[in-house]
Amino acid sequence: MLIAADKFKGSLTAVQVAERVTAGLRRVVPDVGVEALPVADGGDGTVDAAVAAGFERREVRVTGPVGDEVTAAFALRGGTAVVEMAEASGLQRLPGGVFAPLTASTYGSGELLRAALDAGARTIVFGVGGSATTDGGAGMLSALGARFLDAEGEPVAPGGGGLADLASADLSGVDPRLGSVEFILASDVDNPLTGPKGAPAVYGPQKGAAPDDVEALDAALGNFVAVLEETVGPKAAEYAASPGAGAAGGIGFAALLLGARFRPGIEVMLEVLGFAPALEVATLVITGEGSLDEQTLHGKAPAGVAAAARAADKEVVAVCGRLALPPQELGRAGIRRAYPLTEAEPDMAKCIADAGPILERVAEQIARDFLH
Repeated sequence: MLIAADKFKGSLTAVQVAERVTAGLRRVVPDVGVEALPVADGGDGTVDAAVAAGFERREVRVTGPVGDEVTAAFALRGGTAVVEMAEASGLQRLPGGVFAPLTASTYGSGELLRAALDAGARTIVFGVGGSATTDGGAGMLSALGARFLDAEGEPVAPGGGGLADLASADLSGVDPRLGSVEFILASDVDNPLTGPKGAPAVYGPQKGAAPDDVEALDAALGNFVAVLEETVGPKAAEYAASPGAGAAGGIGFAALLLGARFRPGIEVMLEVLGFAPALEVATLVITGEGSLDEQTLHGKAPAGVAAAARAADKEVVAVCGRLALPPQELGRAGIRRAYPLTEAEPDMAKCIADAGPILERVAEQIARDFLH
């Protein structure tokens, strides 16, 4: 039995999901063999998943999205570092949860990457998602040694809004160590940087951007690309249009500029966490996340787990807080059956507040259905 579930956002971490499912299964079949492999798709919770799989947690003080100091973590094992941009520049790092759509910066994410390089990382898996920022990764590039100046030769203000004043860019000071590491951009988002499907238009509103802000950010990021074209040539525009450039407020674009290779987050994380050997010995796979919905099918953790399990001819069931997919969609994703908490407790508020105990009851049902 392999439990490879993501977090239930706002209720349970991926580690807690695995613990509760294990407890429920064992109440029905006390001697069932269980391997827990908490998973993540590159968004928030990615470092925790790596630590649960045996990576060492490293903490470092970095600059938060609005300039205050925060403690962020990355994970390290051998020469591989798992760096999660949300640790430094995520929504959870906004003081008091107050949005800063025009001024939030990814500077701390660059400091986190530098810390991973300092720790001797030769492969960096850069998980992006859950960001508070829409600065195209300009802050991150600045922390790594780039310089972005206005017409007066002064550094532009932090955040996506400041890029409207950008007149010149100098990338010659970027940390040269990045050129000698394998740098992987891990994301479940394939949006370009700008335009109707770009970072400001699609994700800006989730970060507090009003319609005027979205327009301003899109124009500012367009200016960012135009100035970078003068510096690095036409590949700046190519990267801006590439899948993944719009990930995490455009930090994907900056990562591509630095030579990162874009890969679906869950695919990379399953490799890093050692999913294949765990899958080999499993008879049943339990995956899941807080909401199984249309988004799940587009590169979220449960879809990735189910695809890998189906390729290995293993049966998959899913646990979730709420289920918004019909059985045929689940079947197409490779999930035989889903067990939402709302089936055991119809009151959604109770499901969120008591997710742990309810999940144990759901796991008991899975044990009765599949292990007897």
